[in-house]
Amino acid sequence: MTKPKEMRRPRRVHCERISSVTTHSPSLGSHSTPDSSGPAIDSDVSALGAGTAILTPVTLTGRFVRLEPLTLDHVEALAAAAASDRASFGLTTVPDGLDSAKWYIEATLARQATGRELPFAVRRLADGQIVGSTRFLDLDVFTWPAPSPAVSGTGLLPSDDTPPTVGEIGSTWYAVSAQRTAVNTEAKLLLLAHAFEVWSALRISFKTDARNEASRRAIERLGAQFEGIRRAHVPAPDGAVRDSAYYSIAQAEWPPVRDGLIARLAAEVLLSAKFIRSTDSPADA
Repeated sequence: MTKPKEMRRPRRVHCERISSVTTHSPSLGSHSTPDSSGPAIDSDVSALGAGTAILTPVTLTGRFVRLEPLTLDHVEALAAAAASDRASFGLTTVPDGLDSAKWYIEATLARQATGRELPFAVRRLADGQIVGSTRFLDLDVFTWPAPSPAVSGTGLLPSDDTPPTVGEIGSTWYAVSAQRTAVNTEAKLLLLAHAFEVWSALRISFKTDARNEASRRAIERLGAQFEGIRRAHVPAPDGAVRDSAYYSIAQAEWPPVRDGLIARLAAEVLLSAKFIRSTDSPADA
């Protein structure tokens, strides 16, 4: 059995693991991998078995943000980012305090060790502050002949040599100072560019609590297509049973989505510059 013709994947971009080398993109900043002489993360991957290859944690750097592989070194900074106004966190799992941040990161690294997640701490370059977290999750590799039944998350583990065919961007939260700023726009631009241009992914998904209108509007502003509602999907942080709204961007949709994000980022930067100039201007006599 062969792949349907329309589903054939484009040639992948091969990324060598080279110690202390960063590759640069004119529009999207840089992509770097950790020094291969040491461990990439503070996480035990022995459960996968000796010699099992998984995706190398990668640092994605733009003009305004750097997405760093999440480690236990981020506990204090992540707790501080979550300690500001928490009014927007009601429908999102966000750590609260140092102990909670440590547990949050340990649980995240345990999921990363399964080989299907790649978590990041988000650093705002203007002041060097950690302002939140995001990740790739539900990473899967399509194989043919297709398995029967076709169930996601049961195929090959993604690796640098066999990158994900599909995945999701999610578990994203930001300190209030970073919300509705260039931080999220550029973070999504960097993540999507890595998925579609480095991994040659076919589809990237997003999901959120169907009640979370702010999150749904933010996903729609990216250019993602609404797919529908999965009812009674998962338990929610507020004790309810959550319906989840699903969105996605397919590979063919990436070029216009990328152009839209670049234009939106430029507009946000211009608006921010105008605001700074207006607040710095002396008051009228």
